[in-house]
Amino acid sequence: QVQLVESGGGLVQPGGSLRLSCAASGSIFSINAMGWYRQAPGKQRELVAAITSGGSTNYADSVKGRFTISRDNAKKMVYLQMNRMKFEDTAVYYCNKVPRPAVGSWGQGTQVIVSS
Repeated sequence: QVQLVESGGGLVQPGGSLRLSCAASGSIFSINAMGWYRQAPGKQRELVAAITSGGSTNYADSVKGRFTISRDNAKKMVYLQMNRMKFEDTAVYYCNKVPRPAVGSWGQGTQVIVSS
């Protein structure tokens, strides 16, 4: 069980970059895989990036090669570096555990809008 606060979203032009941050609390943070999820209007929430406690990463095909997830276990932080952003990256981004997100720990997310 973790408490999560996302930040770093905003308006960015296509091709631009943003870096999202997730501040987490909870005793199990360091032993759980964490991930970034996103939900676009009218679409289901999807997992776009995940990182294990040991640093292994996985990405959805839609973001592979453009996004990089990282974590700092000492600071209980998870990051998502988003490069070469596309219109379809527009969504509210959330962080949570992977593969079993903590139902009671969803934050408000941080909104990312890719627009020219």
